[in-house]
This record gives sequence, C-alpha cells and structure tokens, in this order.
Amino acid sequence: MNVEVETVRTVEVPTRMVHGPGAVSRLGELARELGVTKPLLVTDGGVVAAGLADRALQYLENAVVFDGVRANPDVKLVGEAGLAYRAAGCDGLVALGGGSSMDTAKGVGVEVSNGGSILDYEYGGKPVTRRVPPLVTVPTTAGTGSEVTLWAVITDHKRGIKFNVGGTPLIGAHVALVDPELTLGLPPAITAATGMDALSHGIECYTCDYHQPFNDAVALAAIELTARWLRIAHEDGSNLEARTNMAHAATFGGLAYGTESAGAAHAMSQSAGGVHDCPHGALTARVLGPVCEFNAPAAPERYARIAQALGADVHGLPPLEAAQAGIEELYRLTEDVGIPTMEELGFSEEEIPLLARIAFEDPQTVGNPREVTTADYEEIYRNVFSWGK
Repeated sequence: MNVEVETVRTVEVPTRMVHGPGAVSRLGELARELGVTKPLLVTDGGVVAAGLADRALQYLENAVVFDGVRANPDVKLVGEAGLAYRAAGCDGLVALGGGSSMDTAKGVGVEVSNGGSILDYEYGGKPVTRRVPPLVTVPTTAGTGSEVTLWAVITDHKRGIKFNVGGTPLIGAHVALVDPELTLGLPPAITAATGMDALSHGIECYTCDYHQPFNDAVALAAIELTARWLRIAHEDGSNLEARTNMAHAATFGGLAYGTESAGAAHAMSQSAGGVHDCPHGALTARVLGPVCEFNAPAAPERYARIAQALGADVHGLPPLEAAQAGIEELYRLTEDVGIPTMEELGFSEEEIPLLARIAFEDPQTVGNPREVTTADYEEIYRNVFSWGK
C-alpha cells in the first residue's frame, strides 16, 4: 500500500513589525531596546534630500550616517558600507529607504557577523551561520517588502547578474518600522514601480511550487490591497489611506516570500537587472503579465483565485477563463500606472537570447509552477516586447 507522506514545512518570521502613521517616532526607543548605542544609518542621497534622514535622526542617538547607497546595490557598495560600520565602531544598523538601502544593510550585517565578502554568501555557496547585528528596517517606499524578507539581492557587475543572499531568519531584520507617512512624497513613477513589485510578490509566491497556507494568506492580502489602492496612491500621492494600505501590501508581499522563492517573473527581472541598471519593480511589472499567461494552464485554480483578488468578474467562469480575466485586469493595472516598456527600460529585442539564458540560470526558475526552458523564456520575452505594439 502506498502511503502519501505529507511534506513538513516551516514558517519563520524573525521580525517584529511596528507600523502606523507616525511610527518613526519610535525609532530611537526600538534601537535602544535592541541594545544599540551607535547605529549606522544606511540610506541614499534621495532620502537625505527629501529630509527623511533628518527626520529619523531626530530620534536616533549617536548615529553614523552612510548615505552612499545606489540603486541595485553591488558587492563593492556593501563592502564600503561595512568599512564605515567597522571604522565608526557601530553596534547596530538602521536601514532607511527602499529595497536598495535595506538590502545593503542586510549585506553589511552578513559581512560583519560572518566575515569575508558578501559575494561568499551567494545562495548555494557559503551559508550564513550567524545572525546579523541588531537591524531596524524603515522603508520609505511601498513595494520591495525587504523590511521583512529573509533575502538580500546584490549585484555582481563582473558576471552581469544579481544574486540572492539569505533564505534564513539569520538575515532578517529584528524590527521593521513601517510608517506610511514616510512615503507621502514618493513620485508617481516610483509609487507605480514599487507597488507593482508588491503585487508581483503576491502573485508569484501564491503560485510558486513552494506555496503553503501562511504564505498564501499574506500573498492574497498583498494582491487585494494593491489592486484596490495602487491607482489611488499613484494618482494622489498625498492620500494617507492609500499610502497606508500600500505599505501593508508591501509588507505582506515580503512575508509571502518566506524562506523560499518566487518564479519566472523574478528570475527574469532579477537577472536582467544585472544587464541594465533599471528599476527592479518596473522591470518585474513589465514581464509579469506574459509570465502569468505562460503559467496559468499549469495552475488555473490558483490564477482564478488571483483574478478574484484583482477584482475581476469571474462569476460562472471555468478556472482557466477566470485566470485569463485576471491577467487582463493585471495588464490594465500595469498600463494605468504607466509602467515603462522594455525599450524605455533600456533593453532591445536583440538581447532576448542573453536575457533568456540568464533567466533560466537564475535559481528562482526552479520555483515556477510550470517548467520553463530557455526557449520558453525567449518566447515570453518576445511577448513582453510585443505587448502594446
């Protein structure tokens, strides 16, 4: 007699979440509770120029500022920030900004606690064995969910790729401080790109081979909130209700990742982001619809449930037709918030073979609900480039 053995799964959430308008005023208190006496504030020039660093510094004592974060942080940047941490004798980290600042801070934490270069800890290489120093993540965008993910994404310019570090609670922030007021000044293009990133986390984590009930719940919440509030936040950046709900969507999307991974859309955007320096969220949004079209036949019931979360009218439709109605709603949302085309993001159709090859080699390919080959990636990319023409 064949007995089906249920796979044992794990959910680990090492991050305390403190959220709500005005929550940034708790920053100093939270750092002190973690025993931090001299934090390195990891941020970027745009956050400084917007006055958000000064706002955070009101509540932090003895903070040392590192404001050299660039989009798509690379190995060299993490090393520079790590040197600043050690030189100043810091004993904790505060990441203030978008995913780039938070991933940089996580990278610094890995180097400080585990030694060597962040490059050593590429997923599948040397494991992270020691917890990062006390880390408080303070997002100023609503999208990456990096405030609660167990991953950092780092660029390696020598190989022209991005790689993952983590998949373990040892890299997770100790506290995520989510204050939607910090996103009120976010420009529409960044609101759109980061918001679609949150949506992509929900969709890909709900459908990937690693899905499990906890992740399903937060993934669907991310999808529903983004579908309901992203257009409003994009059109009226001062709408605090929309900003608050998008902040929740981003955090839920980050939690949906768990200790595992996403699927083909992230394999495509993450690998392509190492070829041309462009916004990760916009790139992911541009490939997401065609990936969903490719995947839907392999998981029609799940894509039909996503269609409901997106607000599509699926009453009486069989699963695959309902799934397609959801994908059409996804395309409408992508266009409504003005996501750039592949050409506008700096890519050309001549690069499709290269882009397909490196997407196939990205580890997130493994989690895709439908087996995808290099040839399949080429076909998906052709659909991405032809979309809207």
